[in-house]
Amino acid sequence: MQPGNKPLSGHILPTSATMVGVCMTVISIVKLSHVGVAGVLIDKILAFDSLLFLSSAIFSYLSLRVERNAVRMEGFADNFFMVGLVFMTAAAFVLSFELF
Repeated sequence: MQPGNKPLSGHILPTSATMVGVCMTVISIVKLSHVGVAGVLIDKILAFDSLLFLSSAIFSYLSLRVERNAVRMEGFADNFFMVGLVFMTAAAFVLSFELF
């Protein structure tokens, strides 16, 4: 990392950890509301999504703790986080419009 730049990992770590909790909460709400066929797909998407956010949190933490390859790990954390956001948006569309 270049001197003077704040590491992105300091922002990714708490946010991705929060998003794991959001995924688990939405899974619980969908299970309790008995959405139907769409609920099964939403559960699967959000379960996978929580793994993406967990991976993002792990790589973010490692980039803060380990000097060697910190930039590369921060890149992994950022990529996992963005893919997680895409999957969460897909789950929101399925839930909102009951596409399946």
